[in-house]
Amino acid sequence: MLDKPASTPRTVRLHERDNLVVAVEPIEVGSLVHGIAARERVPRGHKMAIAAVQQGEPILKFGQIIGFALKNVEPGEWLHEHNVGMHDFPRDYRFAESAKSEAILSGEAQATFQGFRRANGKVGTRNYLAILTSVNCSASVARFIAREIERSGLLDDYPNVDGVIPLVHGTGCAMDTKGEGYEVLKRTQWGYASNPNMAGVLMVGLGCEVFQIGRWKELYGISESDTFRTMTIQDVGGTRKTVEAGVAAIRDMLPIANKAKRETVPASELMLALQCGGSDGYSGITANPALGAAVDLLVRNGGTAILSETPEIYGAEHLLTRRAITREIGEKLLGLIDWWEDYTARNNAEMNNNPSPGNKAGGLTTILEKSLGAAAKGGTTQLNDVYRYAEPVATKGLVFMDTPGYDPVSATGQVAGGANILCFTTGRGSAYGCKPTPSIKLATNSEIHRRMIDDMDINCGDILDGVSIEEKGREIFETILKTASGQRTKSEEMGYGDAEFVPWQIGATM
Repeated sequence: MLDKPASTPRTVRLHERDNLVVAVEPIEVGSLVHGIAARERVPRGHKMAIAAVQQGEPILKFGQIIGFALKNVEPGEWLHEHNVGMHDFPRDYRFAESAKSEAILSGEAQATFQGFRRANGKVGTRNYLAILTSVNCSASVARFIAREIERSGLLDDYPNVDGVIPLVHGTGCAMDTKGEGYEVLKRTQWGYASNPNMAGVLMVGLGCEVFQIGRWKELYGISESDTFRTMTIQDVGGTRKTVEAGVAAIRDMLPIANKAKRETVPASELMLALQCGGSDGYSGITANPALGAAVDLLVRNGGTAILSETPEIYGAEHLLTRRAITREIGEKLLGLIDWWEDYTARNNAEMNNNPSPGNKAGGLTTILEKSLGAAAKGGTTQLNDVYRYAEPVATKGLVFMDTPGYDPVSATGQVAGGANILCFTTGRGSAYGCKPTPSIKLATNSEIHRRMIDDMDINCGDILDGVSIEEKGREIFETILKTASGQRTKSEEMGYGDAEFVPWQIGATM
């Protein structure tokens, strides 16, 4: 894959159809690449043309269209925003053309990890107690309760409990009870309450909000129990009394939660959330396809992987529809694309508002280019189902969940869907963690791994030095198993995750 003549900078050509190469290291003016002298400096991670492209003709990376020449481009020119643009063009969806049944390993042959088997049969990788809030008005009280538990030192007596986390948000009122935003919030809250990484939940409300706890409980058939309690500030009698009652409720749950013990369970019990943020020109070359290789291993072991971030598969959706097990599932994915095009138009935006400035500085030029790299996280297996945001995922194998591209919002939907482990690729450097689901961060290049060593769990930059995608995929898969068994991630060690609960807010705030 690497072109490395002795006197030339290293570059990557990803497909025989490509009319460009990606700079592994900066290409200086006059440097020879494929026998072509660079006409201008090309930063690392960016693209250089290796063939003439006439104005209006496609620019190809991964053998796919990532944009169109805004003017005539000569070999040796730097390809970026100044000469590459984007417009709509027809796709060939070829529904279910590449779908094939998976060879799933038998139970005794599957990899295993040490997890918490719950009463309902699901398996957790962590053992948390959570304080959820029905509305932003009870957010401070939730934090006060968690703070009092931490100050008390109670957790020292319960070593099997990973922590007490306040999961607060900025909505819950001034919304339409018949609106899409309200439905999303209901699903998200129940998804977190029922995530297998939760040992118990306290839900705290104000009392007069639109999101009524009683109606929510009735909708999902939720009953109060030793490990599920609810209260409102108005009914209990104010802030101080609610904090006291909340601390007492958590105090009662702690010994019950502490009874949970890890046991050997098959990897088929893992549900892996896939995220990428702060992407760069290497994301689609190193970390994302390596994560895809790990996904293939997980699927072969009977597990589940959730690909998401709908705006960031825009332009690559035709590659997924070909892998859909039925035409109906492929069309369901395209229906999400249609919704997003309408949603952005209604808000005077466009799908190409991505890549972000940081993505562009890292070498990405259009959303089409970013999406092709992002879709690689899903590996090569068939697409088995498509879910709405925060819907409970009940299908094994690779599935897709509709979410925004904004990482905290997207991951919140995946965790609400049942994800008990998460992998997050980054090339610019992401400072992200997730509770109750541990997040493993994968650096796309060795420099960001070195500079942000306290945040990065795995370096995928060594793929550019000859490590194979398959070898790195195996390393990621083994790290997933170790993390699921209790090995702490870098973000867990630093305490990330409380503030990253961000339900998707859709619709008007009234």
